[in-house]
Order: sequence, then structure tokens, then C-alpha cells
Amino acid sequence: MAKVGYIGLGIMGGSIARNLMKAGHELVVHNRSRAKVEAFVRDGATAAGNPREVAEQVEFVFTNLPDTPDVEQVVLGKDGVLEGAHEGLVYIDNSTIKPETARALAEKLATRGVMALDAPVSGGDVGARDGTLTIMVGGPQEAFDRAEPLFRAMGKAWVLVGDSGAGQIAKVCNQIIVGAQMASLAEALITAQKAGVDPRRMVDAIKGGAAQMWTLDVKPPRLFAGNREPGFKAYMQHKDLGIVLDTAKTYGIPLPVTAVIQQLYTAMLEQGNREQDNSAIVSVYEALTGLRLVENDGE
Repeated sequence: MAKVGYIGLGIMGGSIARNLMKAGHELVVHNRSRAKVEAFVRDGATAAGNPREVAEQVEFVFTNLPDTPDVEQVVLGKDGVLEGAHEGLVYIDNSTIKPETARALAEKLATRGVMALDAPVSGGDVGARDGTLTIMVGGPQEAFDRAEPLFRAMGKAWVLVGDSGAGQIAKVCNQIIVGAQMASLAEALITAQKAGVDPRRMVDAIKGGAAQMWTLDVKPPRLFAGNREPGFKAYMQHKDLGIVLDTAKTYGIPLPVTAVIQQLYTAMLEQGNREQDNSAIVSVYEALTGLRLVENDGE
């Protein structure tokens, strides 16, 4: 069993860290919210006052943070991971950040003898809780091999995509598809209802055919139950699509569909729904059509 540090105990990070503990790994944790740290301490984890203290004590240190600047600050800032780095440490970032930043962080950490893996995840809050995430990894084979027992506690699939930054490129591709799924699901639900068809029965009819996807299995039951809580927050989906479009600019890739979908999420945020689930983008279509998606009525 390894001694592992985890920084960032939000919806995703908190569940991942708990699964690492359940697998028997010794955990050192840090988070801006002390209440979350204290909950882990009660269950046997060790608290650290800053990222430097985490890195000093462990063999592996994870981060799971909202955005690129947050990861840069935690790794490179005062009392950051770099200050606590030691030879042989493996740094693993579960955040979704810009690929070029992942590469730059790996280069800086390498000067201190640290191997870095960019390892963003997919599978949402359910996958994080159940330990069934998909993990997209970029970085050295040696670090990937050492981290595999940890990935086994976190997910159902983990793939070394390529060198540093490749995991984040894979996540960019993942988010292109996820954004399209959420928008197309919303369009399908509202189309059925506006045309006088029960969207619940429509979902039952199509989910076994060519339209079958994880999104169609997982999201409609929550929406029909009136549950728009995250999940994966809409403002994070919007942020991720921004990373997608920034990456497209870097490589000269036209992504017209993704650009439109990000604008739909911009509208959702302007509605005041930034903290809702990314599937609640249906609210934009509700506003455009003047109806509210049907909810379960006891049938």
C-alpha cells in the first residue's frame, strides 16, 4: 500500500480520495474547506496545512482542482507541491486543464526529480463514488506503471495515451462529445414534449437503439425526477468547452458545433443556473420554447 496525498476534495476529488482509502492506501489530504479535511481525518487520514506539506510526506500526490490557474498555484505557488517535491515523487493531476500547462508543469517538476502524469477522468459523480471512472493519462510509462494500483482503486479503465499533455488532449476530445450529448439530449427531450409525445416514453423507445449512450441511460431519470443538482456543474462544463476551443485555436482545428454548444452553456450560466448539473442545459430549451420538461407524476 502506498502513502498518497490528495489535494482538492470536491464532488469528484472527495469520492476518489475515499476510494483510495478504502483500497488501503494511507492518505494525507489538503483542501481549502477545512470541514472536508476534518471529515477525512475522522476516518483515518492525515491533515496537511498546505500542498508543500502534502508533497513532503507522500510517494504520490494528486490534485483535483477547478481550473488551470488553480493547478498552477497549487503546484508552483508559495508552499506549493514543487516546494515539497522530492526525488521519486509522482505527481498526478485529475483536473481538466490546458494541455500546454500540463506539459509545462511536468517539465518544471522533472527538475526536482518528480515524474508527472496528467490524468483527467470521466464518469461523473456516480463514477467517482463507485470507483468506475475512465482515466486518460499522459506522461512517462514508468510513472504510469507505478500508479496503476491507485488507478485500480479509482476506475474501471485507464489508458496511457501518450507523453505529457496527451491525457488532457484525450479529455478535450471527451468533452467535445459530452457537450454534444448534453445538448442533443436536451433537444430530443424538448422536441418530444413540444410535439405532444411523453419524453419519458420516447427515451424508453430509443435507448436500446443507435442513440444508446451513457448520457441517455443516466441523465433522463434525474431530470424527470426534478433533480438538477450536480453531477458535473454547468460552469465546469462551460470551462472545459473553453479549454476545447483554446486547444482548437492552438492547433488550427475548426470546431463549429462545439462553439455553438459553449454558447448554449453561456446562456445557461446567464440564467443563473451555473451550479446545476450539465444536463440541466435543458433549461435553455425550456426558455426558448416556453415549456417545462415533464417530471414524474407517480405513474
